[in-house]
Amino acid sequence: QVQLVESGGGLVQPGGSLRLSCAASGISFGRYNVVWYRQAPGKQREFVAVLASGGTLNYGGSVKGRFTISRDDATNTVYLQMNNLKLEDTSVYYCTVPAGDWWGQGTQVTVSA
Repeated sequence: QVQLVESGGGLVQPGGSLRLSCAASGISFGRYNVVWYRQAPGKQREFVAVLASGGTLNYGGSVKGRFTISRDDATNTVYLQMNNLKLEDTSVYYCTVPAGDWWGQGTQVTVSA
C-alpha cells in the first residue's frame, strides 16, 4: 500500500526558514512526478512546487526564489526547503503523486510574529 507522510511543519517567525519532508513507502519517488500543494482555510488549493521524475523543477509564483524542492533517493524522501517565510505562507502543506492520486496527511506551517 502506498503511503506518503509529511513532517517538519510548525511555528516560525517571519523571515525564518523551515524544511518539510515527505517520506514515501510503496513507491519510489524517483519514478514519479512529486508535487507540493498548500491550502489555507477558505482558500483554493495552491500549487507550490513540482519535481518531475526527470529532474525538472518548477514553482508557484508566490514562492519562487524562496522555496526549493529536492529529492533524496537514498531515503526516498522529497523535501521542501522554505526560506524567508511570510505571513501569507501560513497553510497546510501537502505532498502528492498525481499519477496515483496519492496524498499525504498534510503538515501545518504557521508564520507568526
